[in-house]
Amino acid sequence: MKKLINDPANVLADALHGVAAAHPELDVDFENRVVFGTAPRAGRVTLVSGGGSGHEPLHSGFVGDGMLDAACAGEVFTSPTPDQMLAAATKVDSGSGVLFIVKNYTGDVLNFDMAADLAREEGVIVESVVVADDVAVEDSTWTAGRRGVGTTLVVEKVAGAAAAEGLPLAEVKRIAEKVAANGRSMGVALTSCTVPANGKPSFELPEDEMEVGVGIHGEPGRKRVPLASAHDIAETIVTAITDDLDFTGSPVIALLTGLGGTPLIELYLTYGEIAKALEAKRVTVARTLVGDYVTSLDMAGASLTLVKADDEILRLWDAPVVTSALRWGR
Repeated sequence: MKKLINDPANVLADALHGVAAAHPELDVDFENRVVFGTAPRAGRVTLVSGGGSGHEPLHSGFVGDGMLDAACAGEVFTSPTPDQMLAAATKVDSGSGVLFIVKNYTGDVLNFDMAADLAREEGVIVESVVVADDVAVEDSTWTAGRRGVGTTLVVEKVAGAAAAEGLPLAEVKRIAEKVAANGRSMGVALTSCTVPANGKPSFELPEDEMEVGVGIHGEPGRKRVPLASAHDIAETIVTAITDDLDFTGSPVIALLTGLGGTPLIELYLTYGEIAKALEAKRVTVARTLVGDYVTSLDMAGASLTLVKADDEILRLWDAPVVTSALRWGR
């Protein structure tokens, strides 16, 4: 294992110190392992998300103006604890309620639910939105139902913009749920990933094979098949997504995220093939984002997310955002 680390047991703690050094505008709570943005203005709905580390920049990279107010960081591929989530909710609450944005993994759902109950006991109004957008499998090692992946980013951006406009909690939740309901994702892995504490790949994948529908923790996908061209991979994932939801007749937000170990030139090459496949299926892409946004440590591969949008979603997507990993409009 070759990694830029010190002690494998301290990767998260060391990384959080690096986040604080690189981004002094953020407030990093090292004890609770929560990354906070600037204090929200009084009376604004606030957003909290989080999950296991190893998917950076999700979630801490999306803390800032127009997006999340706090992100809870669990150990690598391990859910944060309810105490972390409670610390985040109580600190960011400005009197109008807190929205939890939760990826559909069993530990995340259970712990955010418990934290919501604890926060309500302390007088904080909490609502939750669960993202379950991965079309690859219905159940997996980590979930009951579909896994939550790339649509989470779009939910965080759009809901964050809604909160920044001063919309009430019920409206912010409605908009977040609309995005979650209209997002679909699917990924392909060319290699495994290596969790630092384990020191070896999470699964074996021969050089001439790929995992179609892989999860962001290395969970098995739909099938293992011979390695294919970018053209064929694009056709496979576009077909799987568009077979699950009709994206024609509406503007679409397209996110192609690398999984951590694929160079940007390959992501753009692959997106070119995806764009052609979508055009052939009469899907109109209105907004595009390509890069490493929802990753799986050092895994080579990519995941495509499509979100069926409308004027409201596009307006909020275009609204200004200033975070360490996503910024535009200012």
